[in-house]
Amino acid sequence: MPDAAPAPPRSARVLVALIVGQMGLHASMAGLRMAAPLQALREGYSAWAVGLLLALFAAAPVLLALHSGRLADRHGYHRPVRIAALLAIGGAVLAVASTFLQGAAHFALLCAAATLSGSGANMGMLTVQRTAGLAARDSTERVRLFSWLSIAPAFSNVIGPVAVGFAIDLAGFAVAYALMLLLPLATVAAARSVPRSAPPGAARSARTAWDLLVTPGMKRLLAVNWLLSMCWDVHAFAVPILGHERGFSASTIGLVLGTFTLSVTAVRLFIPMLAHRLNEVQVVRGSMLGTGVVFALYPLAASPWLMGACAVVLGLTLGCVQPMIMSMLHHITPDDRHGEALAFRSMAINASSTAMPLLFGAVGTVVGAAALFWAVGGAVGAGSWLARRLGATA
Repeated sequence: MPDAAPAPPRSARVLVALIVGQMGLHASMAGLRMAAPLQALREGYSAWAVGLLLALFAAAPVLLALHSGRLADRHGYHRPVRIAALLAIGGAVLAVASTFLQGAAHFALLCAAATLSGSGANMGMLTVQRTAGLAARDSTERVRLFSWLSIAPAFSNVIGPVAVGFAIDLAGFAVAYALMLLLPLATVAAARSVPRSAPPGAARSARTAWDLLVTPGMKRLLAVNWLLSMCWDVHAFAVPILGHERGFSASTIGLVLGTFTLSVTAVRLFIPMLAHRLNEVQVVRGSMLGTGVVFALYPLAASPWLMGACAVVLGLTLGCVQPMIMSMLHHITPDDRHGEALAFRSMAINASSTAMPLLFGAVGTVVGAAALFWAVGGAVGAGSWLARRLGATA
């Protein structure tokens, strides 16, 4: 039976269930995303083949996001989450099977596994985010819920790869993939703690998903989200290049990137305590201006300590954005179309994560990492006027 908007998750148990639900799917995908390219490289595949394999994790959600969003709008939480878990499990099963094959069949199974795993993680994320947004009583509670939920991917990106790495070293790729098969089962088990609600009382009118773009503020909000998402991609791409140009060791560069991640996690832990004092539009606008300033200073940081300081500040400015964006997105979207709205956001982020590194690689080769920082920093700083105009609709 379809679910309508779920009952508000008043207890910590339900919030934990949503977090575990997202982590089970995302950690499985993150582990597979690390292990599959590593296996391909060890078996002699080219860098281009590995790039294709990685792209499939993000490309599949771009194609399936709208369908996933509509599925969540029609059926609520439980059915889409079960389907997402089946997709993730199917991807892990194919990855296990690939270890018993060689040649083209082996690589084809890895590609299929990447497609299924990426699709499952994205469908689960959209469903969890829709459920949390509709369950909140007001914008303050939405910000709190999305702040807690935004920590799940960070932990997942640690749990999945670390577990896979140890499993590969101790028992091989087949056992590592089998371990990733177990994680989505935690998602299914946690779903029992998410309450069901009555089916929708009214039939949905005939509308296309693209009609959402005429919702007041929607295009501006998606543009702001894309600019800030691009900053994440630039940072992950350009910091290793900048560090290499300065002669820093790999461990030093890794510490700079790790410092950024810790800063992001820290600010998201504090946001729930300050949510009642925060204004979404002001936070997003301040984040864009702050990010522009940090990007202007990053290429001038000549020492690892200065780069680390830039990473800390950037983590604060970018880390506080997602809960605000998600809260505003839910505020301006009709209740029966939140899944589709989240799908548009997901499509933009995944398309950017697929295409932008290729563009950055081409541009960075010509003008260098410093110019890349300055160009994107100028774009996101100038784009802060879009965030100010969101005040009329958010």
